[in-house]
Amino acid sequence: MARIPYSDPSKASDRTREILDKNRHANIFRMMAHSPSYFEQYCRLGGAIRHKGELDPIVRELAITRTGILCEAPYEIVAHKRIGKNVGVTDEQNEALENWQAASCFDEVERAALAFTDEVVKLKKPTDATFKAIASKLTPAALVELQLSVGFYIMTSKFLETFEIDLQPVTEVVG
Repeated sequence: MARIPYSDPSKASDRTREILDKNRHANIFRMMAHSPSYFEQYCRLGGAIRHKGELDPIVRELAITRTGILCEAPYEIVAHKRIGKNVGVTDEQNEALENWQAASCFDEVERAALAFTDEVVKLKKPTDATFKAIASKLTPAALVELQLSVGFYIMTSKFLETFEIDLQPVTEVVG
């Protein structure tokens, strides 16, 4: 049960209701809608991360899901395993993300991105070796996008856990 009530869409502005409608009134967005201006900008950046960059969507979703795992945010993990599957992440990869280092289902770029993700989440910054490994495999734009994706989803995971956002059945948020 969420720590505070979800916002009431019937009391929201037209713009906030429009964004909620586009996002199927998912609980995370209903909570975020308490602050309409932040909610709108959050969705703009989230949309750019998911739809406007050059970073390979499989790499992006592996990194985002791994971020959710490291931040212990079940809502994030469930959501992005599903999103990942829609962009080409295999069931084997999704299942292996908990212990990716021991898995053989990730290619060299994916492994470098997952190592980078682990260090961004766990350390002050990635080590030079880890940074050089991923930087040698991605363009500067894709590298920036990877880091911003991980950072955005650290924030998102912490938001979900701070407010104890309730998981919803997939059928409620996927159409």
